[in-house]
Amino acid sequence: MRKVLYNRFGDEQVLEVQEQPTPTIAKNQLLIQVKATSINPLDWKIYRGEMKLLSGSKLPKGVGIDFAGVVAQVGPGVTRFRLGDSVFGLLDVFKGGALADYVVVTEAVIAPKPAAISFDQAASLPVAGLAALQIVDQLAVIGRGHEVLINGATGGVGMFAIQLAKKRGARVTAVVGPAGVQRATQLGADVVIDYTKQDVRQLTQQFDAVIDLSDKLTFKAAKKLLKPGATFVNTLPSPQSLVLSFFHNLFSSRKRKILILKPTAAGLNTLASFAQDGLQIPVEQVYDLANVRQAYQETSQGKVKGKAVVVLG
Repeated sequence: MRKVLYNRFGDEQVLEVQEQPTPTIAKNQLLIQVKATSINPLDWKIYRGEMKLLSGSKLPKGVGIDFAGVVAQVGPGVTRFRLGDSVFGLLDVFKGGALADYVVVTEAVIAPKPAAISFDQAASLPVAGLAALQIVDQLAVIGRGHEVLINGATGGVGMFAIQLAKKRGARVTAVVGPAGVQRATQLGADVVIDYTKQDVRQLTQQFDAVIDLSDKLTFKAAKKLLKPGATFVNTLPSPQSLVLSFFHNLFSSRKRKILILKPTAAGLNTLASFAQDGLQIPVEQVYDLANVRQAYQETSQGKVKGKAVVVLG
């Protein structure tokens, strides 16, 4: 089978499509024939060597976290899925390996693919969708009447965060670039700010939650935007930021929280239900496996807004 691997850390040129043996499954595992894999910023942060403390330095490594495909083999201990079922899910976020013709998973990290969405859309949902769900429901605990600011609101996580925050009854202010203004409005944002025309740091309004998905709004700058008891969330964990946020939260009513994605089957099923009911999953660009380097180069340079997908057949 084909699999994307890298044997050293670096830019997109380290990615290689290699022939590998098709993996075998154990009693409680399934073999999934992958139809599509989506691209996430965490992918390139890992293969560039920026996350070694969390992902480790052992090589070679695979790339790609979330996927959609068809059940090709079922272990005897599996009870919820059958041969031929269409599913979507994700692998360990720091190990990757989903950019391959086949992956081995357990029932805990997959869910049935909603009939209403394509494999491309389903592959785009797990990482970004679960991240948004965890931010909205667990970290920021967004509810009816809350004022929420989402900075970087039309990237992969942002486009789901807008929709989920609205589902929870919040009023959403989305901060985007010029190309994202129309998309943010379509996704349901109540107020859309083009950061090239207005500096979000100069806003006088305060919010119940400020969610930074761009890695450009620091907690120090965001504090003036937070109501007492409000929460600031960002999505790029590092050992230093985790320690700083822990000690900060001991003494301040304005909380600083960092997303560490925790995949669950329950979360995937919640997203599947939302998708079946009309959750928008815009796939902006589709690449084939032969162009995987181009795919990562263009997405990492910000040339693709929303989700990008690599198809495997």
